[in-house]
Amino acid sequence: MSRYERRALVASPTPPAQAAAAELADAADWVDPAEADVIIALGGDGFMLQTLHAMLDRRTPPVPVFGMNLGTVGFLMNEWRRHGLDERLANVKPFKVTPLAVTITATDGRHHHLPAINEVSLLRETRQTAKLEITVNDRVVMPELACDGVLVATPAGSTAYNLSANGPILPLGSNLLALTPISPFRPRRWRGAILPDKARITIRARDAGKRPVSAVADQHEIRDVACVEVAMDRARELTLLFDPEHALDDRITMEQFIA
Repeated sequence: MSRYERRALVASPTPPAQAAAAELADAADWVDPAEADVIIALGGDGFMLQTLHAMLDRRTPPVPVFGMNLGTVGFLMNEWRRHGLDERLANVKPFKVTPLAVTITATDGRHHHLPAINEVSLLRETRQTAKLEITVNDRVVMPELACDGVLVATPAGSTAYNLSANGPILPLGSNLLALTPISPFRPRRWRGAILPDKARITIRARDAGKRPVSAVADQHEIRDVACVEVAMDRARELTLLFDPEHALDDRITMEQFIA
């Protein structure tokens, strides 16, 4: 018996994903995601993040997810194929992805606790630059960064927004985090830092009333932020499944050679 005998099927609301779901309707005795050994996710990277966050929100042990790309980029997905799902699941290569635990304190004093699988970013809300203080493990490492924003990315998310902001690509399993500025003004030449993933990072908005800042944890935004605290959440590891020829670690490594 396969270790992934009880399977759930979830699909993005886009027409291509819904059409693929209809093709797979008779491919298995699908069960509810809460009862599944594995989830088959049809869509793009955004839908994959939604699927993973839904499992984190349920507070139950997350089950592995095998995604098939019916979106645009599909970096976190496998190739869409109608046939051969049993064989593919029998030969998958699993990868552990550790989310960030993000605590956001708003200027009104309210606290928001959110997970982030790819990254958490702080962004200016108005025409004025944000002024941010950065602390690592209780030590102030940058008293004032004037910028459009800053982000903290995991290895799995290092090829997303982080790469677009000229941040480093982090190999999966490197036990590192990327701290990357977004359009830094002062200090102008600071290009960010690579930190051990045991680090605790705190980012405070200086003069938040005059220079308001928002925080975005993957797809969830909180506005008018005073402080953001970031650390790895090792108690809530996620598992992504990939075809051996489409493995996530190799894809992240090869991104470094794309011109």
